[in-house]
Amino acid sequence: MAKAPVPGRAKTRLAVATGDEVAADLAAAALLDTIAAVAALPGARGHLALAGDLPTASRGPELVAAVEGWRVTAQRGASFADRLAAAHLDAGPGPVVQVGMDTPQLTPELLAGVLDDLAGHDACLGPAPDGGWWVLARHDPSVAAPLGGVAMSTTSTYDDTRAALVGAGYRVSSTTPLGDVDTVEDAAEVARLAPHTRFAAAFRAWEERS
Repeated sequence: MAKAPVPGRAKTRLAVATGDEVAADLAAAALLDTIAAVAALPGARGHLALAGDLPTASRGPELVAAVEGWRVTAQRGASFADRLAAAHLDAGPGPVVQVGMDTPQLTPELLAGVLDDLAGHDACLGPAPDGGWWVLARHDPSVAAPLGGVAMSTTSTYDDTRAALVGAGYRVSSTTPLGDVDTVEDAAEVARLAPHTRFAAAFRAWEERS
């Protein structure tokens, strides 16, 4: 799941500190890191559920080249929760590991760990420190249907999502927690933890100019 990193529309909370252009560039770097992590997982087939248009985004040509060979579909639905559920339907039968573009520290090893944690369950959910979640893995796309009734981007989104899935009769496991990037403080921490990523390089370049 990703939004085309267009200045003024991408990472608006981060942009308060960095400005729109830098925030969009950091979002593009994060998306490129995420695409690279997925591509490096043996046997993975990339599917990008996209809001917006990559060619007009920050680092547009690089992003277009990065998803060559991927299946790219437009996000659909009134709310973000609806778009998540629809993306799972569009992805089809699993196993499917759904992530966003806010965790540029993602690695193929973390993705493989999610698949391991999914074994024997209907779904696997990864918590984020802010109360949300960074990954949802599942076998059957119908598992994502309960997402439509969950409020996203709250301090209880992980708990509410887990409760909705369990309430629908699904067996849900947990996987490694991972922080996402919403603020400049988040960005600094992720850049520290994953110094060799495109995201970290872009963040350090902004710091040096500031």
